[in-house]
Amino acid sequence: MQILFIGDIVGRPGRRAVRELLPGVVREHGVDFVIANAENAAAGFGITRDTLDELLECGIHLFTTGNHVWDKKEALSFIDDYPNLLRPANYAEGCPGIGHAVVKTAAGIPVAVVNLAGRVFMHPADCPFRVAKGLLAGLRQQTPAVIVDMHAEATSEKQALGRFLDGEVSAVLGTHTHVQTADETILPGGTAYISDAGMTGPHNSVIGIEKDMIVERFLTGMPCRFEVARGDVRLQGVVVDVDPQSGRARAIKRVNLRLKE
Repeated sequence: MQILFIGDIVGRPGRRAVRELLPGVVREHGVDFVIANAENAAAGFGITRDTLDELLECGIHLFTTGNHVWDKKEALSFIDDYPNLLRPANYAEGCPGIGHAVVKTAAGIPVAVVNLAGRVFMHPADCPFRVAKGLLAGLRQQTPAVIVDMHAEATSEKQALGRFLDGEVSAVLGTHTHVQTADETILPGGTAYISDAGMTGPHNSVIGIEKDMIVERFLTGMPCRFEVARGDVRLQGVVVDVDPQSGRARAIKRVNLRLKE
């Protein structure tokens, strides 16, 4: 079973990259199930109903998010309408939405997805390690195929979670930093791992934002309104080959495709 995980989709350029490049990726790799982190899909910060519906029409089956999930306040009112839209499972009890889901592929194979947020250099949240462990027993009764999006700043925290869950989940895939790492691997227990799946959006930028704005912010320390950049638009992510019987990952391959201007 081939599972495509798309790195953080940023703004209109990222949505365009998905619309134009995703069909080719699905064909080339024989993708059975598509997951994408969509917390930056609306103008670079947050999600709206319109942007979510647009991405659904592109063929994405399930969405994860992270610390920007509430940046567009309307998300609070519609997140419960989408059972395939997750927010981090280790957010406080009482938050809208859900942090994990089990969705079937077109062939009827169930895939579980868990969305977690890191705590190092991030907003306060419950322990992602303990929350993940608490969810696994119930999820593995439904399917051996479990994909974890670890939305975190610190590489050490992501690596530690990968090691902690090795052999218990199919993949631990990092998001949030918008810089695709080259450390994709299959851990000893059969769990696929990468520290960051990358960014789907404009790469002539600083993590998706107009570079001059970010440089000015670093030079002066003054606040400014960030705008999504435009050039060098790419779709980044990973394809994970998962054995549907055991849930073990057989391979992980990075995807990095440039959109023709």
